[in-house]
Amino acid sequence: MAATALPPLPPQFKSIQHHLRTAQELDKREPVVAYYCRLYAMQTGMKIDSKTPECRKFLSKLMDQLEAMKKQFGDNEAITQDIVGSAHVENYALKMFLYADNEDRAGQFHKNMIKSFYTASLLIDVLTVFGELSEENAQHRKYARWKAAYIHNCLKNGETPQPGPIGMEGESFGDVEREEAESSSLHSGTTQPTSSSTFEGNNKATSNYTGIHIPPGAHAPANTPAEVPHNTGVTSNTIQPSPQNIPLVDPSLCSAQSAGEVRLTPEDFARAQKYCKYAGSALQYEDVSTAVQNLQKALKLLITGRE
Repeated sequence: MAATALPPLPPQFKSIQHHLRTAQELDKREPVVAYYCRLYAMQTGMKIDSKTPECRKFLSKLMDQLEAMKKQFGDNEAITQDIVGSAHVENYALKMFLYADNEDRAGQFHKNMIKSFYTASLLIDVLTVFGELSEENAQHRKYARWKAAYIHNCLKNGETPQPGPIGMEGESFGDVEREEAESSSLHSGTTQPTSSSTFEGNNKATSNYTGIHIPPGAHAPANTPAEVPHNTGVTSNTIQPSPQNIPLVDPSLCSAQSAGEVRLTPEDFARAQKYCKYAGSALQYEDVSTAVQNLQKALKLLITGRE
């Protein structure tokens, strides 16, 4: 990563400070995700204020960082091709989400899983650089934000959180944000605490979540984004791999033959390519289940012309 230092964050850009902090944290182990975190911050900052001198200076330095990263990782398809980059970021966000969800459902409540929920929501924000969020990702973001605030507030008040999806009541995100801002800074040696919400102008979640299906986290992969908390009894810095539940291969796909009248459109080929890219990205995280599911979707589409 280029050593270009950012100037102090203008107050107008408070809503992107956590995305930039996440980029810093991921620079070494996930530079592709770090790149898109900065790109999201750049695009969002341009929409907020690109005219005042301090904002222009900040965005200019941020642009320098992006250009340096693009040169450094110019041969990486996840940087040069949006469809690959989108799959990469989405899979990483999902791994973060599933780790926290797995811990939540197991009743293992700790700061690390709160941060994982919170960071997963930030990374789903980042997916908007590729276009509008899918309904599923929008739901995951909403749930992750609420869970982070709910569990944080329960632990703060000495209460035991209720595991898994439950009806969402009003929870403030301010404490979660403030703790994140104070635990890490965009600039070495400085701290920029904040008490306002970064969640699109509203720090209350008031809708009910019981009707939305959240799949349980099957396992925490060996290279899960989150670090292992000290009180889990695990002595290494990585979570040990667990047996995976591999989905059954649809037997009809093994014997199916393409009907002569099936004509695939350019959109069909693009969707099949997307599923294959998702599968490849999933394998980077040793997620066989997701890889198999996406490959089956691609195969079915190519054979039958239907999803």
